[in-house]
Amino acid sequence: MADKKIIFIAFAIEDQRQRDLLKGQSLLTKSPFEYVDMSVKEAYESEWKEKVRIRIKRSDGVIVLVSKNSLTSSGQKWEIECAKAEGKKVLGIWAYADDRTNLVGVNTRVWAWDNIKEFINSL
Repeated sequence: MADKKIIFIAFAIEDQRQRDLLKGQSLLTKSPFEYVDMSVKEAYESEWKEKVRIRIKRSDGVIVLVSKNSLTSSGQKWEIECAKAEGKKVLGIWAYADDRTNLVGVNTRVWAWDNIKEFINSL
């Protein structure tokens, strides 16, 4: 297996449970990626943004958990903009089977291990 890839997960805080499920899925399989957790537990201050930017810079790519909550999550929107500014590949994964929210500029696919694996292998 190739070197593990470091993936930053961008998600709306309301979708934290889905983020936890993605983490669990990566632990239960022979996952080719390491998980970077930057949960928001504090206000969006410039210091927080700098910490996130450093983590995104260190990542090989960014997975965005997309849901209706993404439309109003200023933190997640900033993370996506930061990833793009840093030249990182971004993949959107729909967080819920019954939610097909469209985020402009984010190529979003169904949450399936093959889709995630294909993205990671492309990094």
